Amino acid sequence: MGRGLFAARKAKKLRKKFRWRDAGYARRALQIAKKKDPLEGAHMARAIVLEKVGIEAKQPNSAIRKCVRVQLIKNGKQVTAFCPGDGAIKFIDEHDEVLIVGMGGRKGRSYGDLSGVRFKVVAVAGISLNELIKGRKEKIVR
Repeated sequence: MGRGLFAARKAKKLRKKFRWRDAGYARRALQIAKKKDPLEGAHMARAIVLEKVGIEAKQPNSAIRKCVRVQLIKNGKQVTAFCPGDGAIKFIDEHDEVLIVGMGGRKGRSYGDLSGVRFKVVAVAGISLNELIKGRKEKIVR
C-alpha cells in the first residue's frame, strides 16, 4: 500500500470494494432478509385462515402440533402459523382473520421442533387468542 499524499483515498476506495466480500455486509446492504421475509420487515401481519393442519414434531419429540395455513392480506403470500395454547385451534375457523407474529428463535427461521413454521397466531377476529383460551372473552359470531 502506498504512503503518498493521496494514499488514504485509495485505502478508502479499496475498503469499500472489499467490504462486499463480507456476506453479512452484503446481506445488510442489499436488505436481503427484508426481501425474503413474508411480513416484509413488519412485526405483525393480518391474514386469512385457509386450512387447519397438524404438523408432526421433529425427533426426539413426538406430537402433532396444531397449526394453520394462512394467506397474508398485505401481499397474498401463504405461510404456516402455529396456534399456541391448549385447545387454541378450536377457536380458529377457516376464513377467519388472524393476526400473526414471528415466533422468535433462529433469526427468522423455523422454531423449535416445528419444521417450516416461523410464525404464531396471537389474535383471532381482533380478540387475543390468550383471552379466548382462558375464557375471559368470547369470539364474536358474524
